[in-house]
Amino acid sequence: MRTFDFAAGTAVVTGAASGIGEALAHGLARRGSDLVLLDRDGDRLTAVAAAIRAAHPDREVATYLVDLADAAATARVAEEVRRRHPRLRLLVNNAGVALGGRFDEVTLDEFGWVVDVNFRAVVQLTHALLPALKAEPGAHLVTVSSLFGLIAPAGQVAYAASKFAVRGFTEALRHELVDDGVGVTCVHPGGVRTRIASSARVGSGVSVEEYEAARRRFEKLLTIDPARAAEVILRGVRRRRGRVLIGWSAKLPDLLARFAPASYGRVLALVTRRVAATGVATAPAPHRPAEPAAADGS
Repeated sequence: MRTFDFAAGTAVVTGAASGIGEALAHGLARRGSDLVLLDRDGDRLTAVAAAIRAAHPDREVATYLVDLADAAATARVAEEVRRRHPRLRLLVNNAGVALGGRFDEVTLDEFGWVVDVNFRAVVQLTHALLPALKAEPGAHLVTVSSLFGLIAPAGQVAYAASKFAVRGFTEALRHELVDDGVGVTCVHPGGVRTRIASSARVGSGVSVEEYEAARRRFEKLLTIDPARAAEVILRGVRRRRGRVLIGWSAKLPDLLARFAPASYGRVLALVTRRVAATGVATAPAPHRPAEPAAADGS
């Protein structure tokens, strides 16, 4: 498959109001793509679009306000995007949310909210826009999974379940779309500085004090600039990479899960105790609020 051509094509990016999504939007505009940007935060989304239009006045930038947790609203926006932008070359399912708490500390409604945004919306938008991608020669699809789509630590059942689902969905689609000439990339970000931890919901059964302490520890791990993460993703798209891992905070746990798939939890527990004892954050640990990925509206 030839390298991906960004110029003169239209790219859809979800979760585009900040973090990796915002950086992707700027990176795509620099490469010559017109943009369709989705997010639930209208003020931030408007600011991102205005900045891109000012820097790249020749680019077309359309924005759509949508809460991806709402399946009906997502369907309406998908239909409008398909109708107004029939020639799509790239879809980036980037939006995601996080939930802090063990499985027995969250309600099924809270669990379902994470799955709705992180997985169901990805499936729904992809299903709605895939015919347009298949009709555009050399199109490409990107899904943003997570470090927690590679490993599944305690305290992250909802988030890991949704991100492992994204990974499986993407891998199967990659195999299905080979003959259609549509490239597919699954992205696993490590410690990217986004607002997902600060904007994560807290499970109903979680102690607020415990959660806040864990969140502060976790944020020390977020060292990768979103712009750098976006460049890694876009280079992967250009080269039609099937899988993109961002940072050693994703690559090392990936190796750990490969070599010790049933016992890496003990290593994570050791890291947790080290962080608790020293306050030095060196790797992702169980019972933390969220993995660093771009959040919907964050």
